[in-house]
Amino acid sequence: MRLSNPLLTAALLSPATGQLHQLAKQAGLLYFGAATDTPYQRERAPYPESYPQYDAILRDPNEFGQTTPTNGQKWLFIEPEPRLFNFTEGDYVADLAQETGKLLRCHALVWHSQLAPWVESTNWTAEALTSAITRHIRAVAGYYRGRCYAWDVVNEALDEDGTYRKSIFYNVLGEDYIKLAFRVAAEVDPAAKLYYNDYGIERPNSNKTAGAKRLVKMLKDAGVRIDGVGMQAHLHADNHPSAEDLIQTSKGYAELVKEVAFTELDVRIKMPVNDTKLEWQKEGYQKVVTACVKVKACVGITIWDFYDPFSWVPHVFEGQGASLLWFEDFSKHPAYDGMVQTFKKLIAQQSCKKKRRGVTGVGN
Repeated sequence: MRLSNPLLTAALLSPATGQLHQLAKQAGLLYFGAATDTPYQRERAPYPESYPQYDAILRDPNEFGQTTPTNGQKWLFIEPEPRLFNFTEGDYVADLAQETGKLLRCHALVWHSQLAPWVESTNWTAEALTSAITRHIRAVAGYYRGRCYAWDVVNEALDEDGTYRKSIFYNVLGEDYIKLAFRVAAEVDPAAKLYYNDYGIERPNSNKTAGAKRLVKMLKDAGVRIDGVGMQAHLHADNHPSAEDLIQTSKGYAELVKEVAFTELDVRIKMPVNDTKLEWQKEGYQKVVTACVKVKACVGITIWDFYDPFSWVPHVFEGQGASLLWFEDFSKHPAYDGMVQTFKKLIAQQSCKKKRRGVTGVGN
């Protein structure tokens, strides 16, 4: 988004000095993070002049304590030809995480989209595809072994109605490809948390949420290890789940797995931007913060990049954008201050509860 209204730009200059990761940790979360992509690639390519300021924000350990490569570890980029592996883009983000002391969420081992063309064009037998998946995971998860806090092992295996997506993997192997992916990932990088990750699984009563629960139960019934569920949380400013719904959904997953996380958070706006839409967006971000802090199993929140020009949203959803926390001129969205306020409010509530327990002896 390019802000053309100087009055709106001035109004959005943020007075907040709170740091999101620092506040998230004070509130009991493991991290607040932001995904990032490779410089000079894709959405980032037209904006090299913004890199110094962008990098300063991203590298600040108090602002973001975790990161994810938005593209660099996907099959298209990491195994572009059979048995030909290119870790350059994945290494950019992994090295940045190591240099700045951030947790690294790795993404994604098996996904139907952004596949290398050879995967989609091959006439697979079950045996050959099983071998290709196994080889890919062993190579990629093995290369990053010990560096990833978590892996999104399987991404978006469900259709909107909660049934299995008819991907090339499912069409050849059925649900066994999901079991295979998690089994191999567990063998190769046993210290990493293994996640199922998907969009549209944030509302408690949706068919897709029910499908995600069935998928997790399927793995567990088969004796396959799964540690977490990642709710991508690509939300709409004008229609997003309530905090109560997000809490209920998160608790539902927590009955099945040890961890949940909001893994790709953004809240997109139908353009043009105005104050009302920015307020709706702010509320959407605040509700995610509230839900994650109030659910013990929720370990963290990752926004899907933080700088509007680098967002995927305008390229995929025509007429929508301004989905992140920093505008093109690096002024902050009201949602930033909203999250700071929500974190501080929840931290204060936690402090009051601890003091009351200390006075009454409850819980001792």
